[in-house]
Amino acid sequence: MMTIEQYLEENKERFLNELFELIRIPSISSEAEHKPDMYRCAEKWRELLLAAGADRAEVYETAGNPVAYGEKIIDPALPTVLVYGHMDVMPVDPVELWNTTPFEPVIRDGKIWARGADDDKGQSFMHAKAFEYLVATGQLKCNVKFMIEGEEEIGSPSLPEFCRQYKDMLKSDIILVSDTSMIAPDTPSITSGLRGLAYWEVQVTGPNADLHSGIFGGAVANPINVLCKMIGDMIDDHGHITIPGFYDNVLEVSAEERAKMAKAPFDLEKYQQSLGIRTVHGEEGFTTGERTGIRPTFDVCGIWGGYTGEGAKTVLPSVAHAKISCRLVPNQKHEQIAQLFKEYFESIAPECVTVKVEYLHGGPSYVCPIDLPAYQAAERAYEEVYGKQPIPVRSGGSIPVIASFEEILGVKSILMGFGLGSDAIHSPNENYPLEQFFNGIRTIPRFYKHFCEIAR
Repeated sequence: MMTIEQYLEENKERFLNELFELIRIPSISSEAEHKPDMYRCAEKWRELLLAAGADRAEVYETAGNPVAYGEKIIDPALPTVLVYGHMDVMPVDPVELWNTTPFEPVIRDGKIWARGADDDKGQSFMHAKAFEYLVATGQLKCNVKFMIEGEEEIGSPSLPEFCRQYKDMLKSDIILVSDTSMIAPDTPSITSGLRGLAYWEVQVTGPNADLHSGIFGGAVANPINVLCKMIGDMIDDHGHITIPGFYDNVLEVSAEERAKMAKAPFDLEKYQQSLGIRTVHGEEGFTTGERTGIRPTFDVCGIWGGYTGEGAKTVLPSVAHAKISCRLVPNQKHEQIAQLFKEYFESIAPECVTVKVEYLHGGPSYVCPIDLPAYQAAERAYEEVYGKQPIPVRSGGSIPVIASFEEILGVKSILMGFGLGSDAIHSPNENYPLEQFFNGIRTIPRFYKHFCEIAR
């Protein structure tokens, strides 16, 4: 039987050529002019899945961009893995900062340079090639389905409804995703959680017009001063958010998982230097990694009001505004937090102003238990390729569609990412190390092997 190393050696050049064909399609979901490219990319995925060994593959319409779906059903009684990825990419602007042509991939310094090289064409493509290897060598021991969407970079607005409409077709035992990163090339990690999000815009209004600060200052409340005081009161001296009920449903992470997370290499001094800060700051009792992964936050993302032009204008403003976000952790419901914030913000407003709170958007958090059999299968797969056990990482970011999968399809997701922090996803000069690309293809078949053994 041909090993994965032999298969890679024989097919490396073809794999890269096929990936480059995908990358050359400028499938930018946020720009209407690229709508035809979304269909071109979906069709290319359909062809790739059929060539890799899928029994059938089709392009499905949605209310927005298309979804490419493929499957190979060996036996309905066997476990089923659903692979999720996305074909859309971020815009390339500012294009003048690129060192290469964004949609003409090149290999330089051991990396693929192009938009989508990592996020998510490169990482999704690894799954197609790992699947191809298992089919070609007769080692596939479970059913496999692929769902490659075209709207992840704009929030996946059409995918939840697609999942509801085709729930039976998408039935699976686990969802496998590569759209995250590892700690370092020599430090494998598995993203075991994603934070949720709640986002508001607030408005504080005082007098019915801007006033002369000399004539009225000291007698009439300044909305900017009031807003700053209200925001300041949202966090106490211990970094604790003061909104009543805010922490009621926070899922506490076990001592075992916190100990595993603590194994991640982290140089606090270098971290501070890289950010140009003298010291870190946050909720007492938690490390920097825990503050950004397993604890909720409260942040002002923007604040404005009054005169901000050149020079001086002695004005007492009529209105002040702010945009505020909270990153949420498992068991916190963004709709509930949205209401708790609104009620509290309105309650602490002094009588000298009126306030308006608008909830802009939000999304749920996600957690994958590290004792889940599929997680353990991924753990073993990484260990066999990288020579060390992967570290569980709670990401500070949000991928709301992952939580939607659990809600709609009733299935957990395993986030087996192979990207690196240096890959510059969403930025000019996106890249993906060849070593990570090929290591992904080495690791994924091992996941299937261990998952099938555990799931019997």
